[in-house]
Amino acid sequence: MSTGERAAAHRIAAASKPHATERATAQRHSGPEHIDAAGVAERQGRSGRRPGRSGAREAILAAARARFSEAGFDKTSIRAVAADAGVDPALVHHYFGSKQQLFAAVVEFPVDPEATLRAIRTAPLDQLGATILAAVVGVWDSPAGPGIVAMVRSILTGGDPALARTFLLEVVVERVRQRIATPEDDGRARVSLVTSQMMGVLVARKIIGVEPMASMPIPELVAAVGPTLQRYLTGDIGTAASESGTIPDAH
Repeated sequence: MSTGERAAAHRIAAASKPHATERATAQRHSGPEHIDAAGVAERQGRSGRRPGRSGAREAILAAARARFSEAGFDKTSIRAVAADAGVDPALVHHYFGSKQQLFAAVVEFPVDPEATLRAIRTAPLDQLGATILAAVVGVWDSPAGPGIVAMVRSILTGGDPALARTFLLEVVVERVRQRIATPEDDGRARVSLVTSQMMGVLVARKIIGVEPMASMPIPELVAAVGPTLQRYLTGDIGTAASESGTIPDAH
């Protein structure tokens, strides 16, 4: 090779080095976010991951909404919801936990009702009315309150009444009913009266803003309304069952 040819070769090599350096730098700094789409598709194909898995949560919610609306809470099972959604029951538990939590998600209840129900379940029977009112109004006045109000507004303006009724009677107040039920009085009339009173308090306090109830401190509200709830639960409500049946004074 002549001297001129060797010089030309050196110039070509020198010109190509920056491009090689740039490629090496790009390879060193590339992370998962730089992986090309073809590589992702190839790996997903090898892993056998089902396409559309990202829509499983929405499919479960849709299936649960239909089941709960048609069959109610007690007659709906996690297995049936999973079958309707085309997923494994374990995936339902993964996304939503218990059936009660799944129902809360369906009606878009912004908090897990279990904590409130636990407080009600452990309250002495003769303090049940005050406990229910304090616990529920405490949730309404918490940061989750606006979400609850939005849910109630949706129900009142054309939401699914079957779902709302099931949530109230089969999830929220059923444990209360079981506590007060006697052989002569199953407690259904009593918890329906409690539900109506609580809905009235919610509408007046949080939706319409009736003063002074809207800004009344919780202890004052409990002192005023709690005895009425307690009478509904354990006192005489003017029915044959309430006159003949005695509510056990359990503590």
